[in-house]
Amino acid sequence: MAKAKVLIVEDEQQIIDFMLVYLRQTFEIDLAMDGDKGLDRFKRGNPDLVILDLELPGLHGLELFKEMRRLREDVPVIMLTALTEEVDRVLGLELGADDYVTKPFSGRELAARAKTVLRRAAGPSARNENTVREGPFVLDLTASRLTCFGTPVPLTRTELNFMELLIRNPTQVFSRDQIIKQIYADEFHAVTDRSIDAYVKRLRRKFSDVIPGANPIETVPGFGYKLNRETEADV
Repeated sequence: MAKAKVLIVEDEQQIIDFMLVYLRQTFEIDLAMDGDKGLDRFKRGNPDLVILDLELPGLHGLELFKEMRRLREDVPVIMLTALTEEVDRVLGLELGADDYVTKPFSGRELAARAKTVLRRAAGPSARNENTVREGPFVLDLTASRLTCFGTPVPLTRTELNFMELLIRNPTQVFSRDQIIKQIYADEFHAVTDRSIDAYVKRLRRKFSDVIPGANPIETVPGFGYKLNRETEADV
């Protein structure tokens, strides 16, 4: 079986060498050491996963991420951030990053997260139903496509998994901790409550951008989130 291709965009050689020790036996590695070259390698190399440092020479990491998402929204991205870069990290999650790792980090943890993100990106392998319907939502698992009121909503794999959890359990209220455990089952994952809030904010914005007035997620104060089956669209 061919190895998954991972594009690393990082400008510090020492960190690159450290990552390679843990990643190159499992993945095919492509490298870029600044934002502009990272964009070029992304276009030419067709990676399965990107590990992206935010503080890059040339094109800034967040701007590079936005351009990658514009070109191919299906490619998962793990962001590398310093502990002092909380604002950028939260913004990255709001923009749709699939995961983040703070420096300094464990090489084994990074490799485990890369495997987990790629596994999520591959989608469900064993579902009894290929299409799940609930209220105005139709989730086509085969095509990795969600529509609301018949209109497609462009979502990343993580966002699709999030919505699938809610659509399959339309009356259940999920706490942030339950969502983390359901969506990010890997024990190494360090997603926080704030990360979940960022995903919800992004999902709401994505829906409202294509379907004015639609809000797919209901906040239950003091408990968490649930599917908003009664969402409406402005017409």
